[in-house]
Amino acid sequence: MVKWQGKYLTAVTRGRWEYVERARRIAAVVILAQVDDKVVLVEQPRTPIGRRCLELPAGLVGDGDGNDDVERAALRELREETGFTARGIEVLGEFYSSPGMVAEHFTLVRAHGLTRVGAGGGVDGEDIVTHLVPRGEIEAFVAAKRAAGVGIDVKLLLLLSPGLIG
Repeated sequence: MVKWQGKYLTAVTRGRWEYVERARRIAAVVILAQVDDKVVLVEQPRTPIGRRCLELPAGLVGDGDGNDDVERAALRELREETGFTARGIEVLGEFYSSPGMVAEHFTLVRAHGLTRVGAGGGVDGEDIVTHLVPRGEIEAFVAAKRAAGVGIDVKLLLLLSPGLIG
């Protein structure tokens, strides 16, 4: 049962469970991209956490011209946020970000054959900063950002996990 619906989110109850889902059940795409040995990360302000957050590039599927799919959305978001385009997009799978509280899911993709085509930075004042971080320096880079007060998106565990599980 819908308890509340806004432009972007819907609060729902099902039995004793309360959770949130994206309005219109719109999906998201998260992009794992590399330029040579450097991983492409983005940093942007996030209102819910009240500070900037370090993340993989990402965006909504269906947020474009209405004729969208995962691959098209990934290419659009990669270009808007980072200024890169890709020769190809490989779908790695669908994942749920916090399934005990939100119904949101995302498709993780890998972008192949990156080429710089613009400045990036996002659209409509998103204030996105692109970081190209050497793979061997990711752990230290994330630690430095955390120490500087930047939020760290849970999806970065994908890049940190080899060091975490030894």
